[in-house]
Parts: sequence; structure tokens; C-alpha cells
Amino acid sequence: MTAAAALTALEGLALVVGGAWMLVEGLVGDPDDRQSAVTGGITLIVLALLPLLAARGLLGRRGWSRGPAVITQIMALPVAYNLLQADSVAIPAGIALAVVAVAALVLLVNPATTQALGIKGPGRSQEAGK
Repeated sequence: MTAAAALTALEGLALVVGGAWMLVEGLVGDPDDRQSAVTGGITLIVLALLPLLAARGLLGRRGWSRGPAVITQIMALPVAYNLLQADSVAIPAGIALAVVAVAALVLLVNPATTQALGIKGPGRSQEAGK
């Protein structure tokens, strides 16, 4: 559970760093389109809230946190694929993102994680009372 939270938080922090970089570059640099750079930076920083809150919830063993964490990993996979299609230094970033996303998904759907979060499968809520 801690590893899943750490990987999810790492993705959130990467979004914050990327967003801050875009925002600063948009404000003080010489971007092709200043408005797009600023908007993109703010968007990334706001998007970082999802994995950061999910990571905090996972550490606190909150059942609600697994959904946003899984969504974050699923959203990361197409981004990793696009990075892998580039002919640049983005390829190692794509590999790293894919590895982190798949590892986090495996940890999040692990039965031990499900049990630790107190998540019951469909139709299992009444079985506990028997």
C-alpha cells in the first residue's frame, strides 16, 4: 500500500514540477504562445491534485482513494505511449512513466491492498454479516 501511495505521489509531484516549469516558462520565457503555456502549466498543477489526494488517502487507508489512484494510472498509460513514439529524449521518460503506471496498477488491484482499504466486492456486503 505504501509503495502504491509513493508511486501515485511521485506522479503527482511530476505533474506539479512540469506544470510549474510550463507556467514559469510562459510567464518569463519566450514561448511561441504565452497564453497556451500559462494555461497548460496551470492545468497540470490542478491535475496534480488527483494523484496527490489519492496518495494521501492510500496512506490513510481510505477506501475512496483507490479509484482516483487507478484513474491516474490509466490516464498515464496513453501519455507514456505518446512519449515512446517521440524521437527524442522523451523516450526514457515514456519508459519510466509506463513502468511506474503498470507497477502502481498491479499494487492497487492486489488483493492485499483491497483488503487493507476495506473494499468489498460486489454482493459481498451481506456476506460479512453471516
